[in-house]
Amino acid sequence: MLQGKTALVTGSTSGIGLGIAKALAKQGANIVLNGFGDAEGPKAEIAALGVKVAYHGADMSKASEIEAMMKFAADTFGRVDILVNNAGIQHVAKIEDFPVERWDAIIAINLSSAFHATRLALPAMKAANWGRIINVASIHGLVGSAEKSAYVAAKHGVVGLTKVTALENATTGVTCNAICPGWVLTPLVQKQVDAKAVAMGLSNEEAKKVLLQEKEPSMQFTTPEELGELAVFFCSAAGNNVRGVAWNMDGGWTAQ
Repeated sequence: MLQGKTALVTGSTSGIGLGIAKALAKQGANIVLNGFGDAEGPKAEIAALGVKVAYHGADMSKASEIEAMMKFAADTFGRVDILVNNAGIQHVAKIEDFPVERWDAIIAINLSSAFHATRLALPAMKAANWGRIINVASIHGLVGSAEKSAYVAAKHGVVGLTKVTALENATTGVTCNAICPGWVLTPLVQKQVDAKAVAMGLSNEEAKKVLLQEKEPSMQFTTPEELGELAVFFCSAAGNNVRGVAWNMDGGWTAQ
């Protein structure tokens, strides 16, 4: 379905980003990975799916490095057809205790990076009259939770950016949508499970249940594979007129 197309997925060396990259690769898209840590393992996983893969280690808090990454992707594969803005970090603290540098970092990586990558991807997409911009927001782009001020503010911003991007390109073949997952058992969330287990004296499995029952009626985690399939849908012909949505995969979290 996506043969000859190129997908750039930020924050894709693990978790949700890698899940989405693999789902797009299975449809034939060449992949540009980005993220911290070991890139060789993820590169091998993508290559095994029979597509070309490249990696750029841009720090998503720096506009100049995002520009270098987008240029690298265009130089390597021609252009970015599918942009998945997924990079994200988290910090949990009350507003009055929130470290200012953590606020700045979360806004930069979770929100501003999506703006920078989008502004750089749009010209080539518009010239080709085809493009898909998929912003991985969060259920926290739709609702709030205590002690997550920066993350919630950034993710609400991502949902707003999604709507504006969709509207500005509504008469073109370029669409923009957001995916809003509930709990996904990524390394980021596993840290929260570990912290809860220690704080409450629970086993890891018990801590997972406590985390889920606070918010998610289904009592199950959404998987990176499920999120990847939603990204594939957005890229399909069936997604041609899906524009500016914030699509929650949250086990009923926002239905309450």
